[in-house]
Amino acid sequence: QVQLVESGGGLVQAGGSLRLSCVASGMIPSINVMGWYRQAPGKQRELVATVTQSGSTNYADFVKGRFTISRDNAKNTVYLQMNSLNPEDTAVYYCNLKVKGFLEVWGQGTLVTVSS
Repeated sequence: QVQLVESGGGLVQAGGSLRLSCVASGMIPSINVMGWYRQAPGKQRELVATVTQSGSTNYADFVKGRFTISRDNAKNTVYLQMNSLNPEDTAVYYCNLKVKGFLEVWGQGTLVTVSS
């Protein structure tokens, strides 16, 4: 069983930065994609960014140039560095681990609130 635990959310002023972390534990397949999704109040969950075990990344257009995803395979940890935050980035951010056609796991979410 794989578990994901996020940390790093909080309250920040517009223009500020936050760094989210997500640690995976359990029987983790070596080939996987880890990523971050977010869900704002009244909206559907949406992709923010993903990273493969080899380091290939994919970003949603609305975060390109502001957010950076990275991972440390030795620590089974994925990070999301968020810069130039704006109130529209306010959401619950969820960590995700996926093995195509085999496994998908979600974390419990961490709240990010950006004040104007």
